[in-house]
Amino acid sequence: MIALNELSNLSEACTCGNQHYKISIEEIVISHMALKEAVAYLQKKLFRKAAIIADQTTYDIAGERLSALLEEDKINFEVVIIQPNEQNDVVADEAALIEAMLGISQDTDVAIAVGSGTIHDITRFASFKMGKPFISIPTAPSVDGFNSMGAPVVIKGIKTTFQMQSPIALFADIGILQKAPRELIAAGFGDMIGKYTSLADWKFSHLIAGEPYCPLSAKLTEEALEKCVRHIEQISAADEEGIKILIEALIQSGLAMLLVGHSSPASGGEHHLSHFWEMEFLKQNKPQVLHGAKVGVSAQLILDLYKNDVLQLVSNSVQLEELKQETREKLDMVIQQQQAVLEVLHSLPEANMLSDLLQKLDGPVHPSHLEISTDLVRNSLSEAHLLRKNRYTMLAFWNEHVGNHHYA
Repeated sequence: MIALNELSNLSEACTCGNQHYKISIEEIVISHMALKEAVAYLQKKLFRKAAIIADQTTYDIAGERLSALLEEDKINFEVVIIQPNEQNDVVADEAALIEAMLGISQDTDVAIAVGSGTIHDITRFASFKMGKPFISIPTAPSVDGFNSMGAPVVIKGIKTTFQMQSPIALFADIGILQKAPRELIAAGFGDMIGKYTSLADWKFSHLIAGEPYCPLSAKLTEEALEKCVRHIEQISAADEEGIKILIEALIQSGLAMLLVGHSSPASGGEHHLSHFWEMEFLKQNKPQVLHGAKVGVSAQLILDLYKNDVLQLVSNSVQLEELKQETREKLDMVIQQQQAVLEVLHSLPEANMLSDLLQKLDGPVHPSHLEISTDLVRNSLSEAHLLRKNRYTMLAFWNEHVGNHHYA
């Protein structure tokens, strides 16, 4: 994983011409002593009172130990246990956000997220609104959002990402991460392999819609992705080195997002499908599915669409010219940038490669494994791009010009 000082130097040397954001994270610790290091950090910062935000499971896994260490060092703290909904899921929705904000006292100096992705999203949002910094303590290597600024939350049934704040420090206990359920490890890997399509979508959006693009941020994301793929056997074994590689990759992906101030390096069409599925499950009062598990599956669907239908369309100059007669938006740019777009598409792996990797982790590989119906898949391929209208993904391009008829 890239060191914070090295990232700062690379950021200053980057010539992309886009705004780079200052990384406000002061410490990242990945070790067997991470919880003690977290307490030492609180003492160094002279924080007098902390608020531990967790759910019951993550409190039992790490929050209780952290509480004992805080008591030992006579640091005041309060514990906020986020309650599950009727489906027994902890969801980053209005109820959970209010619950967290009400649990953070005015005299609290810092909030501590003890959990996986959802707890971090809740803490990031609530701490920012309460004007408090927060510290990240991951309990599973399951997502890449531990150290990002974005908080994807569900407001009135719609999944929306708000740019809030990154943690001021992150402390990951390797022993705790190694004991994480296998499905959470598979989810973390699933979130990482979604970078194949997110990076392609970001480059496409840059070429066609003029979205700012940073080669440094893209490189950081790609390096993290490739390291995970190279070390799939160690990650599957959940040995110390494998889990360290996975959590470092997830953190580096978060740093890449922090650098540019948005999630484009790590979130494209595959994440839009995942968010669409989550929203539909909430509407139907169905139990939630792990974010990374959805992304690992959705990335395969997106790859299949891009490597077949989108590639065929972009390769067909005659069809592009025919569509152009309808004065479709941005089609001129696709024609002008045809070769560059084809390079992006040809660089993508086949969907079955992702399937093979996920199977090594016993992760889900097909929508049916997540109880996602064919109708929901079809609807998401037609509508999910509308969730982020400021992102011109290849999924948006496909729907704008042709539509996913082959999934009908």
